[in-house]
Amino acid sequence: MNTVPEIATRLSSLCNELKFVEAYTELFSEHAESIDPLHKNGPLKGLTNLIEREKKFLASSQIHELKISDPQFAGNYFSMVISMDFTTHSNERKKVEELCVYKVENGKIVSQQFFIG
Repeated sequence: MNTVPEIATRLSSLCNELKFVEAYTELFSEHAESIDPLHKNGPLKGLTNLIEREKKFLASSQIHELKISDPQFAGNYFSMVISMDFTTHSNERKKVEELCVYKVENGKIVSQQFFIG
């Protein structure tokens, strides 16, 4: 699985199964970075840091519903819209819709950027 469409399909499949940590482990480069408007300290870099952030989110949230759009492709980039309905550890229910843009190099995702609507 090295092509951009294969990676996008696999990412979508794992996310639909709520296997976010597995998605990072399988599909992301060791040096991947994440640009997230909710992460105020700039881009988060390194696969270990991305996985740790995901584990913290999953441990403190209950996901009620997740919807993922079909991917759109442009060269070595793809994007998807992810809609999530979840409750935080403080019992705050949130619905978030975000455009997720991924860059692929050498068969791995090297960057992701989220635009929250």
